[in-house]
Amino acid sequence: MTPIHRRQCAAPGMGGPVMDAAEAIHDALRAALRSGELPARRSRLGLDDADISAPALIDLFHSQVVSRQLDRTARKLQARGEGFYTIGSSGHEGNAAIAAATRVGDIAFLHYRDAAFQIHRSKQLPGQTPVWDMLLSFAASSDDPISGGRHKVLGSRALNIPPQTSTIASHLPKAVGTAFSIGIAAKIGLEDRPLAPDSIVLCSFGDASANHSTTQGAINTASWAAYQGIPMPIVFACEDNGIGISTRTPSGWIGASFRNRPALAYLRCDGLDLLDTLRTARQAAAIARDKRKPVFLHMGCTRLYGHAGSDVQSTYLARTEIAQNDARDPLLHGAALLADLGLLRPDQILAIYDETGEIVARAAEEAIQRPKLTTPAQVMASILPPARTIAAANLPSPERRAATFGSDGAQMDKPQHMARLLSWTLADLMLAWPQIVVAGEDVGPKGGVYNVTAKLHQRFGPARVINTLLDEQSILGLGIGFGHNDMLAITEIQFLAYVHNAEDQLRGEAATLPFFSDGQFANPMIVRIAGLGYQKGFGGHFHNDNSLAVFRDIPGLIIACPSNGRDAVAMLRECVRLALEERRVVIFVEPIALYMTRDLHTEGDGLWTSVYEAPGSDAPLRIGQVGRHGDGTDLAIVSYANGYYLSRQAQKLLADDHGVDARAVDLRWLAPLDSAAILAEVGDARHVLIVDECRITGSQSEALMAMFAERAPDLPVSRIAAEDSFIALGRAATLTLPSRDSIVDAALEAVRGKD
Repeated sequence: MTPIHRRQCAAPGMGGPVMDAAEAIHDALRAALRSGELPARRSRLGLDDADISAPALIDLFHSQVVSRQLDRTARKLQARGEGFYTIGSSGHEGNAAIAAATRVGDIAFLHYRDAAFQIHRSKQLPGQTPVWDMLLSFAASSDDPISGGRHKVLGSRALNIPPQTSTIASHLPKAVGTAFSIGIAAKIGLEDRPLAPDSIVLCSFGDASANHSTTQGAINTASWAAYQGIPMPIVFACEDNGIGISTRTPSGWIGASFRNRPALAYLRCDGLDLLDTLRTARQAAAIARDKRKPVFLHMGCTRLYGHAGSDVQSTYLARTEIAQNDARDPLLHGAALLADLGLLRPDQILAIYDETGEIVARAAEEAIQRPKLTTPAQVMASILPPARTIAAANLPSPERRAATFGSDGAQMDKPQHMARLLSWTLADLMLAWPQIVVAGEDVGPKGGVYNVTAKLHQRFGPARVINTLLDEQSILGLGIGFGHNDMLAITEIQFLAYVHNAEDQLRGEAATLPFFSDGQFANPMIVRIAGLGYQKGFGGHFHNDNSLAVFRDIPGLIIACPSNGRDAVAMLRECVRLALEERRVVIFVEPIALYMTRDLHTEGDGLWTSVYEAPGSDAPLRIGQVGRHGDGTDLAIVSYANGYYLSRQAQKLLADDHGVDARAVDLRWLAPLDSAAILAEVGDARHVLIVDECRITGSQSEALMAMFAERAPDLPVSRIAAEDSFIALGRAATLTLPSRDSIVDAALEAVRGKD
């Protein structure tokens, strides 16, 4: 076999020459094919062993060649400034055989090195143009059919491959959620879902990412469910090249870590041997499809060229190691297989390789001429997915509704606190929309920590009220995955601080999907979160978290935060509309301290309770609609949640004791802030006081101060917010937060100035 001699070239920003890995491997492959000096076959499997015909095997190899030539071209475009950061698939081309073992109807969440998978899957569907599509992506052209020029990603709406931007396997939780949704949809009798009842989910990732908490949590969740007999038709394909950037994976680590997991089938294949990979991938797909169980498919492969972009392997690998990896080129071993089976001569394989390279190169010159995104509006056009028309809610008959609510029905004409009103609202929504499920920790028979999901499990059963394991990443992944199957999960996070265990599921996965798919994919979901401060007897900072900053800068995310039960009912119904019609990701923050609150000013006044309004009998409360109490012109107090509750108390004291006529404005919707609606409710008030229960730094008050400065520069505006502090326990819990009395003091100072 011809040895590999790497060309030397200067690297930008580096003092010495580096090896041109791509061209060296290209030259070595061509030299081996010219001379016919190919390595020995890696196994003695034949066509019958893998149940594949000669033409089909040649076609599989061709997909690998196309992927390789696309990699070479991408690097050349990048060197010319016509292409951009890219992670190549070279060395991983064995995943083409995994594509051959699955169907187009099997949704695939792909590793970033899986170009060969997408190329080969495209051959199952007439009319696909993967080379052209990928080149447009490399060139960041607005004609790119998956991202519209926003990112270099794999993906295709037609091929059922949502685009992934993750490089740390954060797509695994949603893959598990998607697999889970298939069985749930069948169990509750939903028809016409995007994923057929016998479909499976394919999710691929690298060996280095196997160590990430998202991978560990997702695979644990799949095993946890399957261990209990819950259908979990998913194939986890771990493409093990033995290194992550420059950090080696210990030899044998992946097998040792995953071989003996409960309820998880483990299969291993040689990714350099097409027949072995195809046969094993088919076994994996059959287990997932027929037994509805999770499978860990461990594919050994190699990484050619380095990690990505200008990464130079020689800075952390010895040249002997690089040479050994280069000798493991899948195309080299694929060519050896075809030649040994007598299907193609080396010179014929070389002709295929060269011809493919020429085709790709010519197409690339056309692709770089295609239009690019040129305006902010074009870039942002896909942050929100296109809305859709849905059938009207299936409002139940009075008899069915009475049977569902039972004895609770007699209480509905009596004023109730927020927690109970939310519970009834969830039940009515589930009656109206059979695709809605509620999921989270303890939401089942227990009814949640605060009884908000009380009786839902009894009323709708475990298939629609899902008690999850204690893993926030998996809970949010479930929500995202159900959205992929055109279902709506209303997931619950027990406490606001728990979101930080899983925030990338919202930032890096849920909210980005429409943006990076040019609006072709969406994962609508509602995340109910119990949060904010003012709990005196429970928990300290981990249960009393008063920061919403983690959500506020995520483009497209909606944050709803009701202050009272009547608003909570109407807002949750609007959130369901936003998710179903506009396919939005919604955060519904429920202020814990107000769950059971009944009184506003004096004990027994009941002013913070409401009668439950049945669906259709209430006025809609649309996104951005702001609330207001009073018409005072001395001062407008702008707040939300607990802050609004306290502001209402302060409003009365200001009028009764100080003669200050104020109005109280309830934001309700914290993102996006509707500036025009807020200004309209502030109206002709002569001063504005912002009351923010979140911290001074990173709170809503910052945006509000900026908004007033920009939109009403002559209006005097001040603010009171929580201190930049964590929340203590017991009586100290409220010391750093705004209070009724501190609001009164700040209001008097705003109106009259300092004494």
